[in-house]
Amino acid sequence: MSAPRLHLIGISRRYPGVIANDAVTLSVPPGEIHGLIGENGAGKSTLMRIAAGALRADAGEIRIDGRPVLLDSPATARASGIVMVHQHFALFESLSVVENILLVMPPGTRRGALAARIDAIGARHGLAIDPSMPVHALSVGERQRVEILRALMLAPRLLILDEPTAVLAPAAIEPLFATLEALAAEGTSIVYASHKLAEVRRLCHRVTVLRGG
Repeated sequence: MSAPRLHLIGISRRYPGVIANDAVTLSVPPGEIHGLIGENGAGKSTLMRIAAGALRADAGEIRIDGRPVLLDSPATARASGIVMVHQHFALFESLSVVENILLVMPPGTRRGALAARIDAIGARHGLAIDPSMPVHALSVGERQRVEILRALMLAPRLLILDEPTAVLAPAAIEPLFATLEALAAEGTSIVYASHKLAEVRRLCHRVTVLRGG
């Protein structure tokens, strides 16, 4: 049996007066869509940000494919194949789609070649978007499409999604699920954080429930 793609072991994180994560252990094997549910304040976002390198745990260990790793920044996490799509978009409205995606690509990436890749990956996953469009001209659903495309351009082995349908119209949810299921079938592991139980039942293979950290 292969090692879990992501294995969080005894992860704890404290803030003044609050224990956000209290010795949380979680494993996600390759190709699994793993639901992470809990009330607001249960510790979901903190745990995901730790797994994505945006926060440091006070205690515990992170393993990727069986190897202990130190994820001290999102760049370090990306180098380990971990990419997170946040609930609140992190896009520059004055820049175009391709310019926003270019910001996270390796130095030397050419804009024209990147635009062609955006077209190809967008067509493949049902996420087509005009790379030249300025972000301020996009709808909310299109902006999320850009966020997911930006993650896919990095060929993640683990994709973390924080409340991905919170801003989507109902008609856009099933296409998103189809994309995630296709990625999982190709071996990508997905952590899907949500408070919508119907979506979790529809999409996820297993579920972890957080309560009070």
